Amino acid sequence: MTPPLPHPALVTLAPGVHFLPGAVNSVVVEGSRGGALLVDTGLEDSHARKLLRAVEGAGLTPTAILNTHSHADHHGGNALILKRFPGLEVHAPPLEAAVINHPVLEPLSLFGALPPRELRTKFLLAPASPARPLPATSPVRLGGVEVELLDVSGHAVQMYAVRCGDVLYAADALFGPDALQKHPLTFCAASRPQKEAAARLGTLPGVRVVLPGHGDPTEDLAGLVAANLAAYERTTQVVREALQAGPATVDEVLARVCDALGVQMTNAGAVVLNRAVVSAHLTELLDAGAVVMDVAGGRLVFGPA
Repeated sequence: MTPPLPHPALVTLAPGVHFLPGAVNSVVVEGSRGGALLVDTGLEDSHARKLLRAVEGAGLTPTAILNTHSHADHHGGNALILKRFPGLEVHAPPLEAAVINHPVLEPLSLFGALPPRELRTKFLLAPASPARPLPATSPVRLGGVEVELLDVSGHAVQMYAVRCGDVLYAADALFGPDALQKHPLTFCAASRPQKEAAARLGTLPGVRVVLPGHGDPTEDLAGLVAANLAAYERTTQVVREALQAGPATVDEVLARVCDALGVQMTNAGAVVLNRAVVSAHLTELLDAGAVVMDVAGGRLVFGPA
């Protein structure tokens, strides 16, 4: 019997490897006997419904979910899929699995205390799902599908990219050009590891096509890596330059950085996310000896070394 063709909504990257385009890309990796591993499920139910329709329309049945990291836009669709397939196992990096099980940890970590209502939105607080911690990165078999996991921590505290033969799903270790332009302050939990992860991906041999978590697939891995590294380094330099005006708190540095980059923040979520980015780059600069941290007048302030 001839296997069914992929659903029109799915874009084929290689035989048995497809993705559903969206604000966040979801990857579908075929296994044996019509099974499929779903990698990242999107922000909310609407994306998850599209993903299930596409998978089932291709004659496939979900056998497991892999969340590359715990940001809400990558696991918010889990809950709806698990309603349809309640026995499905969910997998994620160990620390990220803890957040997926207890999503309040995400806005809590950004705000520094139990978050107010304005920070309990779908963008920061996804429905909980029972994620299992994955072992150390290596080829693993999830739901009957074998994939290679690569440590690309930095954007998130822990994050895995997924390789299937000559196809690389970079998750949020790499962003497409439009995403980089739209978000000059690219989110990260740790900026130096973020740069190191992107650089490592650029040295991978045998990658024919790379798919970022946000953006279109490309065969130009080197060009995509270079664009991301340039964007990440620009943020570090803008943070450093912001301190030339004098010692400042994180929030004061954030305001200066946003002025320099033309970033407008109109809601509490944007402020705490961008504040975390500035904090990450300040930590990198502190570790490099380019910045000093002090307590002055009851304020935690940063200044040039």
